[in-house]
Amino acid sequence: MKQPLNIVWFKRDLRIADHRPLAEAFKLGPVLPLYIVEPDLWVQPDASARQWSFVAESLAELQTALAVLGQPLCVMEGDAVAVFRSIHKSHGVASLWSHEETGNGWTYARDLAVGAWAKEAGVPWREPRQFGVIRRLKSRNGWANAWDRDMAEPITMPPKALQPITGDWPTYIPTFSELGLAPDPCPLAQPGGRTAALATLESFLGERGRDYRFQMSSPVTAFDACSRLSPHLTWGTISMREVAQATSKRIRAISHLNDSASKKWRASLISFMGRQHWHCHFIQKLEDEPRLEFENLHRAYDGLRPDIADPQRLAAWCAGETGFPFIDACMRALHQHGWINFRMRAMLMSFASYHLWLPWRDSGLHLARQFIDYEPGIHWSQVQMQSGTTGINTMRVYNPVKQAIDQDPTGAFVRAHVPELATVPDGFIHEPWRWPGAATLCYPPPIVDHAAAAKAARDALYARRKSSGHREAAREIASKHGSRKSGIPMTGRQIKANSKATDASQLTFDF
Repeated sequence: MKQPLNIVWFKRDLRIADHRPLAEAFKLGPVLPLYIVEPDLWVQPDASARQWSFVAESLAELQTALAVLGQPLCVMEGDAVAVFRSIHKSHGVASLWSHEETGNGWTYARDLAVGAWAKEAGVPWREPRQFGVIRRLKSRNGWANAWDRDMAEPITMPPKALQPITGDWPTYIPTFSELGLAPDPCPLAQPGGRTAALATLESFLGERGRDYRFQMSSPVTAFDACSRLSPHLTWGTISMREVAQATSKRIRAISHLNDSASKKWRASLISFMGRQHWHCHFIQKLEDEPRLEFENLHRAYDGLRPDIADPQRLAAWCAGETGFPFIDACMRALHQHGWINFRMRAMLMSFASYHLWLPWRDSGLHLARQFIDYEPGIHWSQVQMQSGTTGINTMRVYNPVKQAIDQDPTGAFVRAHVPELATVPDGFIHEPWRWPGAATLCYPPPIVDHAAAAKAARDALYARRKSSGHREAAREIASKHGSRKSGIPMTGRQIKANSKATDASQLTFDF
């Protein structure tokens, strides 16, 4: 008789190191490492070929690592419940293991279906935590300290060997076209896989990260100065615990040094550690309130913007053809890299929501598809923050010209990504419509009067904030989702326990 299998279901945790489901399942008997390619997931409006390409590279390396242990990764395609039901019928499933996942609405519904099947089949499903996100959290009080305790736990070592399982288990990893995904050129995308993750962490902590604190905001410097670990954390080629412990170790190693370089390193690494807390802080919001992916967190903003986006405005913004050079350069850079720094993400979203008055769900979906590091919890929380619909955050309407002057003073970034402006003198590079030769350019005029559009947006939002019941509802949202700042270091300093600052002051969160 065939011995029932302990299935380790890999989802967004594509590694064998610090993988508790793998380590725990190994103790129980034969382990089947399994990844399910779910076509219905990859046709969701927030999915893209660039994301799958990163996943496929990561799966290939994971497959090799598991093969070295003795049992290669099994890759099956289809509906998760149908896959588990088939394996249970043919071999028997002793237990199912996976990390807890806070994904989009589709994965939430899928996990409910898998849970119902497991209960019906009498199969125990164990889901250890992967991040510092706590399922069924009752209160945010003490959350930061709980995060610290989680991240300080020992790194889980992978099994030394896995018992080979007889049978013809599929291992083929489909291409994006075989999944029905549209071509999605991203020539400067980061490579996937564990090897790339470790190299990225090492180069950041040892070389690139010294000026992280000061260079993360500008796209001119952020591509090198930021850690660039976000896609690896999203898809789990490295764990947050590994990153947190490596960061702490590096801080301790330089703690006794007082030279200027070491002081810069300390400030930057303490800031980076703070952003690791914020990574999980925002995912916790979606875990606690899944509807924020689809609905305004504060319902006073329902009906504020049109239900259907202006197609011309949305298309121009998506293509990087709004007539605002810095906005367009950031969008085009995102197209090329699949990544851009946080401040520019915030600016792009703010411009779409305030200046173009687009419904945040439409513009948020475009950005989700562009981001290789798309993390639903962070993404939709930030989309709403930058659109002014949380009710608890400061409204930030980014001036597209001022941001350009502040973050790209020489115009180098704009010139690199908007070649239509090659002939524009430096003094007009951020406002080419003011240049006397503007009529000769193959570049559109500004899509809106940015000052007038910003004023109209502010007036509309302030009117909602003055509405009856707004303050009471906002207080409830803050109680449920607001950060408890004590214990979370930001920008190189410790926040006092009685600080009145809120999430809204922390818009430089980035990896």
